[in-house]
Amino acid sequence: MPQFEDDILMKEYFKMMTDMIVLCMTLAISLSFWIISMTASTYYGTLQPVSPWRWLFSILVPLCLTSRALKRKSLDHSGALGAMVVGFILTMANMSFFSSLLAFFVTSSRLTKWKGEVKKRIDPEYKEGGQRNWVQVFCNGGVPTELALLYMIETGPGEIPVDFGKQYSATWMCLALLGALACSAGDTWASEVGTVLGSRSPRLITTWKEVPVGTNGGVSPMGLVASLLGGMVVGLAYFTTQLLFVKDLHLAAPQWPIIAYGGAAGFLGSLLDSYLGATMQYSGYDESIGKVVNYETNYTKRISGKPILDNNAVNLFSSIIIALMLPGIAWGFWPRP
Repeated sequence: MPQFEDDILMKEYFKMMTDMIVLCMTLAISLSFWIISMTASTYYGTLQPVSPWRWLFSILVPLCLTSRALKRKSLDHSGALGAMVVGFILTMANMSFFSSLLAFFVTSSRLTKWKGEVKKRIDPEYKEGGQRNWVQVFCNGGVPTELALLYMIETGPGEIPVDFGKQYSATWMCLALLGALACSAGDTWASEVGTVLGSRSPRLITTWKEVPVGTNGGVSPMGLVASLLGGMVVGLAYFTTQLLFVKDLHLAAPQWPIIAYGGAAGFLGSLLDSYLGATMQYSGYDESIGKVVNYETNYTKRISGKPILDNNAVNLFSSIIIALMLPGIAWGFWPRP
């Protein structure tokens, strides 16, 4: 027994030392980035230095959130590292990007765990807590990360109003990023809520025939409503942060359409995801286990689709298309100041 207690104490000691090392490295990286930013600003005379508090916030907050997600099994170790990178870049670029990412991640993680016992009976690949890996993280966060980097090259880190008249290209990037996150949120909300609360069998989006629950490309009224709400939640997070951090907002175009834009991106993204799933993802009913699966065997009966893309690729293509197309549509309807 004493040996067992010593082992526990030793593990706790190493864990504490590891946390201290990570914290010290985080502080060192933050200070080094700030020094580089100050040096570049002095040398070129045009770049604005980034506040050390912004560097610290951009590293420490994603670190704390991903550590908590790792403990709650919302992410595995590779997913936690990927989420750290995505979180750091989005937070550094714009606080509205961070709040949108946070709204997507928190709500999606909670909905994935919700009614887990029901989902286990439907999905043979269901994992407790979700446990997203780095591939899933980058398929949902890769497009927003690239857009955040382009945004920083265009305007530098900081918050700006969404206004096509004053900053067209930067506004386009902001709405593209918001659209990609809202698309991912809408698809996740539709899948997690529609699977559990749908009172009827979903219908395949390409043929409108009833299909078993869990079929790729299946849609239901409850799932579509959930996709709209999921996108609106992400848009609301972006809009609220705009009110808190953007200066002279009264001189810019109205920001409230951001919420409607998020809802539209979630709804349209879910429909697009369903269409790609129905046509480019294989769905079959495995009679040996009595569940819908994404692979072909001697025991599966084909329902729809072809084995071209997996779920991660469908999510990635959906977010890319929404990010490219929706800002241009929004430009025609966005109110002017």
